[in-house]
Amino acid sequence: MSSAKEIIEQEADYQVPALQRGLRILEMFSGSSRVLTTAQMAQQLGVSSSAIYRIVQTLTQMGYLYKKDKTHYELGSRVMMNGFSWLASRDIVDVAAPHLNELRNRSSCSCHLAVRDQTDALYIYRAYAYQRLAVNVPIGTRLPCHATALGRVLLCALNHESLNQLYRHVLLDTYTASQSPQSLPELQATIEEDRRRGWVEHQSDFATSLAAPICDYTGNITAAINLSVADALLDNDNVRRQLLSLLLDCATKISLSLGCQSRG
Repeated sequence: MSSAKEIIEQEADYQVPALQRGLRILEMFSGSSRVLTTAQMAQQLGVSSSAIYRIVQTLTQMGYLYKKDKTHYELGSRVMMNGFSWLASRDIVDVAAPHLNELRNRSSCSCHLAVRDQTDALYIYRAYAYQRLAVNVPIGTRLPCHATALGRVLLCALNHESLNQLYRHVLLDTYTASQSPQSLPELQATIEEDRRRGWVEHQSDFATSLAAPICDYTGNITAAINLSVADALLDNDNVRRQLLSLLLDCATKISLSLGCQSRG
């Protein structure tokens, strides 16, 4: 039977030093070290510049490094493309679900995740709260964006012209729920105010929804989450502030998990 030392030595025999050095070179780049010289790379690896010459050339030819001049390099487009492709491939439900479950547990309120489909907010996940006054919207439900907190957050992703085009032929006054804009100019003004605030509060029958945006790696709003809160709970200002803080913190965590660098 092999000892632990022998196993480690055997595993070391399967390592590829050149590949290891190449990956370590890529790991050297950061927000504070955007450009490096071959001498700096070699120094951090503890080898001579000539020892990494072929590795650096290979990474450059493959697009993982970009040669700025004779000795200076920065990360190439291939790193960004592959990284963003991986982030984009992550299913938003898989990413958001554990965060929403935690939010439900901490708030004792139902939480929902929605995306926009034309003028509808489509509910694609919920964290069910087993409370007597809990509000739970089933997965697959479609509700008008302009008449829900989640939907209004999703509309914040659109600029003035895009919002105008989307609702040019939509009759908003056919939906008479409280707080819902009844005309396109009123909707434009409402969304502009929502965008400045960064979150939305919308009251319906016996419950209030607090909603916040989820941003992807491009910084654009790609989804929205909410807390469905019984009106009685929001009569307490401290409870309101605590719930809003939990919601915004959860939205930030999900956005960061999707690669968003800034919520600003």
